[in-house]
Amino acid sequence: MPLIAAHPIQKHDQVIIRHVWAHNVEEELALIASAMRHYPIISIDTEFPGVIFHSDKHYSALTVSERYSVMKLNVDALNLIQLGFTLSDPSGNLPDLGSGGLLLFAWEFNFNDFNFNSDLHSQDSINLLQSSGIDFERNRLEGIDSHWFACLLVNYGIVGARYNVNWVTFHGAYDFAYLVKILTGGSSLPESMETFFELVRVFFGDDWWDVKHIMKYCDTLYGGLETALKMQRLAGKRHQAGSDSLLTCQTFLKMMETFFPKESGKKHAGVLFGLEMQV
Repeated sequence: MPLIAAHPIQKHDQVIIRHVWAHNVEEELALIASAMRHYPIISIDTEFPGVIFHSDKHYSALTVSERYSVMKLNVDALNLIQLGFTLSDPSGNLPDLGSGGLLLFAWEFNFNDFNFNSDLHSQDSINLLQSSGIDFERNRLEGIDSHWFACLLVNYGIVGARYNVNWVTFHGAYDFAYLVKILTGGSSLPESMETFFELVRVFFGDDWWDVKHIMKYCDTLYGGLETALKMQRLAGKRHQAGSDSLLTCQTFLKMMETFFPKESGKKHAGVLFGLEMQV
């Protein structure tokens, strides 16, 4: 399937973030499972309690294996807070769920695994997430248990490489790491990076892209998600997973249209920024 956005999401479109909690998670995952047949590009984003373990070396001096080890230390010790899903087709259309195109939708899942009072976290990261509108107490009381959520993802066929799904992230190593963690029981990541990538392929297939990695092959592009192509945020706030997954979707589709108009971009698939081991 060519990943070319002939008609990217328009700035005048009204996009609604569907907020998902324990009481409506099965209903919303059923909608996603139904929609993904027609909207097979799924852009994701995660929010988590920051990074608490660092290497003594500068990041640029770390080997790929050392970068994986630092990520593993953090993901093993911390818990997922939010996950964002934005579904689209290759032309940039989002699901309208029967609204006749008047409303378009993305999803934001809230988890109850993180306890602000007892779990490890970076205070700066927590302050940032709170200022962006995340209510940790509501997450604790109404959020989704990540173990249950992982089972539902498999049961609904959303992960497991059952369909021809294309997964998109921005600087996505931690995104996939937290998902692999919950999908394998929620305890810890594999010891080796090679095994980690094998699990990514088991759950997400071969067709996944990291926009931050692809930027290296786009002349004039640099920076973060909001600065790369200066896309207008259509819904929500930065550092909220639903909104950031939507912006990732917009950026990816615009990037493919602008820099790879005559190719699928397949040669850039299967690589995560910072863990650049082709798989």
